[in-house]
Amino acid sequence: MYAAYGMHAAAATTVSTAAFVLALLAGGLVGLALGALGAGGSILTVPALIYLLGFSPAAATTAGLVVVIVTSVTALLAHARAGAVRWRAGLLFAAAGVLPAAAAGALSARLPEAVLTLLFAALAGLAALHMLRRRAPRENGAVSVVRAAGTGAGLGAVTGFLGVGGGFLAVPALVTVLAVPMGAAVGTSLLVIVANAAVALVARAHSAAQLDWALIAPFLATAVLGAWDGRRLAVKVSAGALRRVFGVVLLVVAVAMGVMAGVTAGVTAGVTAVR
Repeated sequence: MYAAYGMHAAAATTVSTAAFVLALLAGGLVGLALGALGAGGSILTVPALIYLLGFSPAAATTAGLVVVIVTSVTALLAHARAGAVRWRAGLLFAAAGVLPAAAAGALSARLPEAVLTLLFAALAGLAALHMLRRRAPRENGAVSVVRAAGTGAGLGAVTGFLGVGGGFLAVPALVTVLAVPMGAAVGTSLLVIVANAAVALVARAHSAAQLDWALIAPFLATAVLGAWDGRRLAVKVSAGALRRVFGVVLLVVAVAMGVMAGVTAGVTAGVTAVR
């Protein structure tokens, strides 16, 4: 009996160690993408948490907000030291997204997991296509308050709902809607992302307390370290090549998530119909 108990405990320890190592590797890969690509690099966080670490879609999107906040704050400090953040424009843009981010964060936990996964797959597919066809957004001298408020609200809702920063949406929006120069758009987008993600995380405070922090902590640590390596990689490899590789990988992930979520929804509907 005691021998059987000891074997069970050893197996549990092995699984725990394997999960810890996997969290380190997954976080490092996400950080590498984030550091090399900047805006949009953290979108692999949610699928990594779901399919590599076994998080539910709801838990993964909540944990994704934590990862987005920590990694974005780290990058924001670097941009701020370089004077590449338009604080007033960023805060105004973020203010428009505060209420939508909170509402979407609270609503997200009530959706069926298959629906949440399908929505994330659609966003990941959009991000992949954006990276594969990326063009520099045209700067616009005119600022529309209505467009700025609407765009900020939309970005806040996306961040709160799906647990992603949405940098690939924020950067062109800041350039075209708020006339932020391209040189300051990435740094300013990080300010917007941090504000929206923080509000959404507060709205999910109850579910955040139930997360597996033993896996999120190592994931976060290697994500931050990986981001530094990603910045060094970006210097050695052309930005276009990095975007194309990442875009293809992200598109494959998006299609796989969509198919798996569709199959899961179909099976669930079939079981319900039989009952």
